[in-house]
Amino acid sequence: AEAFAGPVATVVAELVARLQRLRRQHPRGIVPDIGTEFNRFGLEAISWVLFSSRLGCLRDTGDVTAATDGVIRCVGAVLALTLVTMALPRPLLRLIPAPWDAFCHAWDQLFAFAKGHVDRRVAEVAARGPLAEGDTCVTDLLAREHIPVSSIYGNVTELLLAGVDTVASTLAWSLYELARNPGAQAALHRDATTDGATAAATAAALGRLPLLRAVVKETLRLYPVIPGNARVVSDCDIRVGDYLVPRQTLITLCHYATSRDSRFFPAPDAFRPERWLHPFASLPFGLGPRSCVGRRLAELQLHMALAQILLRFEVRPEPGGGRVRPMTRTLLAPAAPISLRFLER
Repeated sequence: AEAFAGPVATVVAELVARLQRLRRQHPRGIVPDIGTEFNRFGLEAISWVLFSSRLGCLRDTGDVTAATDGVIRCVGAVLALTLVTMALPRPLLRLIPAPWDAFCHAWDQLFAFAKGHVDRRVAEVAARGPLAEGDTCVTDLLAREHIPVSSIYGNVTELLLAGVDTVASTLAWSLYELARNPGAQAALHRDATTDGATAAATAAALGRLPLLRAVVKETLRLYPVIPGNARVVSDCDIRVGDYLVPRQTLITLCHYATSRDSRFFPAPDAFRPERWLHPFASLPFGLGPRSCVGRRLAELQLHMALAQILLRFEVRPEPGGGRVRPMTRTLLAPAAPISLRFLER
């Protein structure tokens, strides 16, 4: 992930500049629906990492915004319709084909978007010859391993889907909780400014901010991106404590429930980053060989964006705004738009 710290830092700077423009448009410095802005941030960053493509998601150009917002809508449609299409029996899907048709259409649009950018990057590299140091992306890395181009299309499309909403919702929840907990926000701001205003601009500097990592962990404890996960015990019977789990058993873990278990976290619904002492009570990225492949990149984006935003703004709740609850649409997402007040420091 550190190989992409430069591109991520550039996109973070563009996000901060956009938040500055948006807050100035409101007399009280409110940025409405920050999730939308963070989705644009997520798409811009993941597109650079996957294809070395700059989309201009955070610019104010109408045509660019409309095109990129269409991709973001497709990501949202896939996530929203996944549970519907999984839950409906196949005969019912044939009787009511609209959800399945919309699901497939959204996937087709994402695949076409990714294919276009992969083809452009492969042709560009072939024309230019050897790449300069640091000028690489995931498409380059896969092509270098002689992976069939059809597999590259499929892999980067799935990474594209996984790299937008996940980062956006976690970033939105983090700022939402920090706005509601000014003491935690002030402590994190003090940490981020210890080494000067640019302390959080590099991956190495982020590693010296333990409270920043704790804030993200606590956010993911309260609002795990994937609220549940499942695995099949395929090889043999296993014993876990007093339980015997036969082979071919499907085991489902509800992260949302275990990470709010008062046996591990006193006052489990409270936001307390400093109490992060039970790493296995909450597993938002999974664990082991099947854990989230994008974990390090996601953490880099979240840590860098949070640090840079808090260096420049004090974040407060929207006056009169109510409590925002989470909802499941395959991923855990805010059930209502989150609007926050950004005050210049």
